[in-house]
Amino acid sequence: MRGPDHEHDHRHDHRDRHDLDHGHDHDHDHDHGHDHGDEHDHGHGHDHGHGHAPAGSRRPSAVRHRLAHLLTPHSHDSTDKVDSALESSALGMRALWISLAVLAFTGALQAVIAVWSGSVALLGDTLHNFADALTAVPLGIAFIIGRRVANRRYTYGYGRAEDLAGIVIVLVIAASAIVAGYEAVRRLLHPAPVEHLAWVAAAAVVGFAGNELVARYRILVGRRIGSAALVADGLHARTDGLTSLAVLLGAGGTALGWGWADPAVGLAIALAITVVLKDAAREIYRRLMDAVDPHLVDRAEETLRGIPGVRDVAAVRMRWIGHRLHAEADLVVDDDLTVVQAHEVAADAEHQLTHAVPRLATATLHTDPASHAGGEHHRDLSHHRRELLRRG
Repeated sequence: MRGPDHEHDHRHDHRDRHDLDHGHDHDHDHDHGHDHGDEHDHGHGHDHGHGHAPAGSRRPSAVRHRLAHLLTPHSHDSTDKVDSALESSALGMRALWISLAVLAFTGALQAVIAVWSGSVALLGDTLHNFADALTAVPLGIAFIIGRRVANRRYTYGYGRAEDLAGIVIVLVIAASAIVAGYEAVRRLLHPAPVEHLAWVAAAAVVGFAGNELVARYRILVGRRIGSAALVADGLHARTDGLTSLAVLLGAGGTALGWGWADPAVGLAIALAITVVLKDAAREIYRRLMDAVDPHLVDRAEETLRGIPGVRDVAAVRMRWIGHRLHAEADLVVDDDLTVVQAHEVAADAEHQLTHAVPRLATATLHTDPASHAGGEHHRDLSHHRRELLRRG
């Protein structure tokens, strides 16, 4: 801004080099003119979904809690599985890969017995366990490829590799649901004996034990490194173990002469996989369409409007790239601010925004003097954008 009578187009683009824990090494060579308040907790008050009950409230029983987890499909969206503690910890990453190995080994044993015995319930559980084990893949890809430095071709970095991996995971889950459902329906229409019921029951127990072992390990490591995401994934593995125990019901019913019991349980598991598929596909679709939770936009607008010097917030745009959030905002400031003063307002706004919005990696802030907000130059830009869209 060269003065109150000149049009101001000041872009304040902080490409933050701080990690997801928001250590705030902004690499700024200037004094923001405000106290960063390093004594505050860098957890930023982010909502980690702890859901602490108010004092005096009655806590639900453990059985009720587990049933709630079992009946509520868990997301395969990797942003729900990543936090700063997990990403920055070698112990957390090792926990993910060890969990993948244990579940893959468990699934392989179950697959052998499923083919040997002809149990479609066990086949469905095997496919379910494999599909859940594969959720570690997009995380691994994100951490390996996503750490590559942005360049002139990939100016936003390589975080989208995580979304591409998510598409592959959705296809794998879809294939497992189709196979499990087809085999269950075929067995209901054309009954066939299930052999080696003792081995089927043993495989169900192995599936439960594998999931419970992974659950305990993830929860232990998650609490040690302070990763809420890893703890939540451990709880999900625990509920998946209950699905494995359902195979015991099918084996027991078959032993009692109920030939429909095994395919019925297999069909139920196929339906459970379908629900997980719907949830995962919805998340991937939203990610590819740059959808964000509207509450995040509301929180960003509320935070920016509370910044001293900001008269209004003209627009806020957000998008996910991998498991990091990127934001752009247009701020309206007083006409008589100098370039330095407008810069300070933008710097303060960016700083407060990273505290208020979880997983925010970068914020690009555009400041406009109040007399030019929504003025002729903005209408010209909007017209130009519409022309580009019209021309394809």
